[in-house]
Amino acid sequence: MENLLGLLRLRVRRGINLAIRDTRSSDPYVVVTMSGQKLKTRVINDTCNPEWNDELTLSITDINVPINLAVYDSDTFTADDKMGEAEIDIRPYVECLRMGLENLPMGTVITRVLPSKTNCLADESCCVWDNGRILQDMFLRLRNVECGEIEVQIEWINPPGCKGVF
Repeated sequence: MENLLGLLRLRVRRGINLAIRDTRSSDPYVVVTMSGQKLKTRVINDTCNPEWNDELTLSITDINVPINLAVYDSDTFTADDKMGEAEIDIRPYVECLRMGLENLPMGTVITRVLPSKTNCLADESCCVWDNGRILQDMFLRLRNVECGEIEVQIEWINPPGCKGVF
């Protein structure tokens, strides 16, 4: 892909207090979409607090396009029930990458992104230096549902031959 800027590793860690869509619980999974790409986590049965720890990789061609996450309850005989959605804006993270930082002490906070009406953050999110790479952990509040959050982490990967964001 000649327009490929790089890859973004998205770690979908866990769901917190997700909505009940079956009798007493749910069988949640997450669908991630961005620019025609569609990826999915595993289904975790019988819980509203799933631990996925799944790594999904997206090809990034435009940093202005948000990453969409939708949580569903897996059903056997009927259509899967939607359990909320969230959006990730990667632009603050990319701004950290563009700083060209090197050799920082482990755990150095590069920037903080605060929750607002224009993002899905449930809490402050920090871009942190970790052994030569920049990671951003986030808790995303799900929209269009009565409750629930998703914990995710993003990390940039620069494969050979990519344009990069620098």
